[in-house]
Amino acid sequence: MQIMPTLAAPRQRGIIIEGKVVIPSWVDDLASFRAWRVSADAPTSGEVAYLGSDIWVDLSMEEFLTHNQVKAAFDFAIMGVVQAAASGRYVPDRMLLTNENAELSTKPDGLFFAWATVTSGRLRLVDKADQGILELEGTPDMTLEIISKNSRRKDSVVLRELYWKAGVTEYWLVDVRDGALSFEILRHTADGYVASGGEERWISSGVFGKRFQLDRRVDPLGHPQFVVLVKG
Repeated sequence: MQIMPTLAAPRQRGIIIEGKVVIPSWVDDLASFRAWRVSADAPTSGEVAYLGSDIWVDLSMEEFLTHNQVKAAFDFAIMGVVQAAASGRYVPDRMLLTNENAELSTKPDGLFFAWATVTSGRLRLVDKADQGILELEGTPDMTLEIISKNSRRKDSVVLRELYWKAGVTEYWLVDVRDGALSFEILRHTADGYVASGGEERWISSGVFGKRFQLDRRVDPLGHPQFVVLVKG
């Protein structure tokens, strides 16, 4: 009887993108991605996320008017609400959020967690003795994403599904590109996210107990300037 030789599994190679980002060959699941993402070898610029078994990379620069300044407007408004209520903590972008149930590890444009969310164990601050807190693990109460040139499908389709699987109570989705003024507060339901209602562009948030409106104005240089308005 002829014995067939055992074929070795093909060796997975590291991935180099534009000579800037190297994803090592041993990064092949969520656990290994998490270990690499908080290591000294991971990139400090660009966006690299683990989205339901896919690794998503975007090395483009952040656009000033339609992303950076929109994000700042939401940061300013939400931070004011959170500080006044002393209800929890608002976390701006560049903080790694991981949820194992959703196979998700990404850096939202913003997120919020109530104090009770942490004390209940729903969300955990991952504290590494030699590095501090570099990651949040579990489910926050709210996440924010602002769509950019390369992130439309990621934010509006992929993350919409993954944040829902993670159990995030509200997903705030914003798009102001090409003259648009789209702002949705998506509420978690058993069947998926549903847009929160409102009147005259005021949108209700159950997480904050407030209504929010995204307004576009013009600055003295003639550029669009975005303001997030809040009322009870």
